Amino acid sequence: MIEALRIARDVGGSDLGRVLRTLSAFLREDAHSRAEMEARQSWTVNAARLAMAAPWVVLLLMATRSTALVAYSEPTGIVVLALGGAMSALAYWAMVRIGRLPQDERVLR
Repeated sequence: MIEALRIARDVGGSDLGRVLRTLSAFLREDAHSRAEMEARQSWTVNAARLAMAAPWVVLLLMATRSTALVAYSEPTGIVVLALGGAMSALAYWAMVRIGRLPQDERVLR
């Protein structure tokens, strides 16, 4: 908008109204597209949360059986739980990073 006003001042403002209307249409369309992308991005984040939580819920359900508790109380079971936790955290971080929206770049600073 500032650039359109600068150009209008330099070369004349006969088309300024049309330029500003076009600019406002582009900005409305951009805002609509951005809102839709943010909604889809929230789906990705929710999917990442669900994918990370699901195995741990299954593990909690398995913990109701005494044989599973015995298996995971041994050193090998503890290593499996630690690796599973690390992999879950890494996968969650990667999914959120992949689903992140790019920041709008400012033209004038």
